Amino acid sequence: MFIETSITFSYDLVRRFGSTTERQFVSACGHAAFGHWSCVLVILGNANHHFPGDLSFRLAPCRKSLTIASWKHTQYLVAETDSTPDGRGAAEVLLKDATMIRIYALTLAVVFAAALSNAQDSLDEQTQALIARGASLELKTKSVPPPGSPLEHHASGFAKVLCSAVFVTGLDPEFAAESIGYFTAPYEERAKLKWRVDRENKAVHVTLPNGVIRTAKYIGDLGCLTLPRGEQSPFFEPPNIESELPDAATMMWPMGDVLPVDGLPPNLDAATVARAVNAAFEPPEALTAAYVITWKGQIIGERYRDGITMHTPLESWSMGKSLTATLLGTLIKDGVYSLDQPAPIPEWQNDDDPRKKIRIADILHMSSGLRFRAPLDPDFDPADGYPDHRYVYTGAVNSFKWAANRPLQWVPNTVGRYRNSDPVTANYLIRLAVDKRGEGYHSFPQRALFDKLGMRDMVLETDPYGNFLLQGYEFGAARDWSRLGNLYLQDGVWNGKRLLPHGFVDFVSTLAPAWVADGRPIYGGFFWINGNDRFPIPQEAYYMAGAGGQYTIIVPSHDLVVVRMGHYKGSGDGLEALRKSLALLMQTIPERRGN
Repeated sequence: MFIETSITFSYDLVRRFGSTTERQFVSACGHAAFGHWSCVLVILGNANHHFPGDLSFRLAPCRKSLTIASWKHTQYLVAETDSTPDGRGAAEVLLKDATMIRIYALTLAVVFAAALSNAQDSLDEQTQALIARGASLELKTKSVPPPGSPLEHHASGFAKVLCSAVFVTGLDPEFAAESIGYFTAPYEERAKLKWRVDRENKAVHVTLPNGVIRTAKYIGDLGCLTLPRGEQSPFFEPPNIESELPDAATMMWPMGDVLPVDGLPPNLDAATVARAVNAAFEPPEALTAAYVITWKGQIIGERYRDGITMHTPLESWSMGKSLTATLLGTLIKDGVYSLDQPAPIPEWQNDDDPRKKIRIADILHMSSGLRFRAPLDPDFDPADGYPDHRYVYTGAVNSFKWAANRPLQWVPNTVGRYRNSDPVTANYLIRLAVDKRGEGYHSFPQRALFDKLGMRDMVLETDPYGNFLLQGYEFGAARDWSRLGNLYLQDGVWNGKRLLPHGFVDFVSTLAPAWVADGRPIYGGFFWINGNDRFPIPQEAYYMAGAGGQYTIIVPSHDLVVVRMGHYKGSGDGLEALRKSLALLMQTIPERRGN
């Protein structure tokens, strides 16, 4: 793990820490070109490093408000911005109640300096090469940031996050405000805002320091959405989404909830599986909410946090991108689209529009080339304005139109970047196809996919114009995500019927060419790939991933699907817990014969 940072420890800094009890912040920015975002304290590895005396540092990935060290009245805390599997973020090392800190601050300076000197050169080469390659291929188009102040966008995101947490997941609002959804509502910004849950009207109101109020409202089967300023309702009539499935309690897994009464197969070590399940929940600070393990399609391990059940819809974030790929895959299977065809986005159809060359495959590969600033860009600078990547969540605008009207930054299929422009335009393609067929758009996922897989607990949210925001605003129960993962394990076939076209599973689980050209063997077709050994499983394993520690991991070589869902605040501990659990599973799950 390499960390790029601007952190410095000078004698003056040490001296000031030793003479004040006020909170002091040291900021650092980091990017791991071949891995996940970790804080500056992880650069020595995921291990324990002990300092003299009682002061001990646990070197682990960053997470929100994590106490990483304490010595009598001195505490060292870490806070971080949002992160995703190949993330870029900001970390803060917070030192407070400074007692006898001069020596230990100096120790920190020595340790950080040594670690950074080892990491800096390699990271600089990797990141600079990535940036340089992008710059050399960049087209001469302009980047225009979204309108609105960042804080108002944070308020918009916070209102929606709280609304969904309370009215979709059923969480306590105080717990939600502390633990949920940092991606569109950064934790450190929440102290600047005042919020109120209106249970009578099923709404959440967030007030900014200037008196502006942003409101998110629960609208029924489509969950919650943030309303534009001054609006009392969305610009469409929210429908009821009905499933045609029988009661899950009357059907066997996977179409229902009933599990076989037999124990685990004799070739599996039940004790190791149990240890793996429990490891996913340790320590409690991991805030793991749900964990489901299937082998050859059958549940062999399952556990839920107190207050969470097999039917609780949990924040899933960017796992929705993989769901988007699946829905698009059903249309490809029906012959509506093909992977190699230029995407028929209406805004791109002028004769001289270079975006006409963007193929559907390029969109699924996160390689459309659209200019769409995102926090994961290697050259992302917050000073350039609020990112498009988050604006399609928080702007309360027509997200499809916003994404479709961005210009090209690169020729399609040349540069890979993790940007919401691509899943948003993919969802635009889904709506265009469903509307053209004269079918109900909002019921399409339930009708075309969920009912066929036995998925009863998905909640898909929209923008105020009724467009699905499946780049990350969806909620699902862990068992439902397990069903979706098993559809891919079974090559797109369910109960003997093909739901996804031949070759589609291979497509999404194969490295995207533009990402390979960038030197990052980690992304396929709206699925992440374990090409950098992020997890202790085979490199050909692939997975859905969502901010805050949401994973659906597919390991074809071992007939294994693992779903881990948790609350955002615990994502750092949760990631380490998941790794430990997977390592235990690899000890007992046999490799598929013929591999």
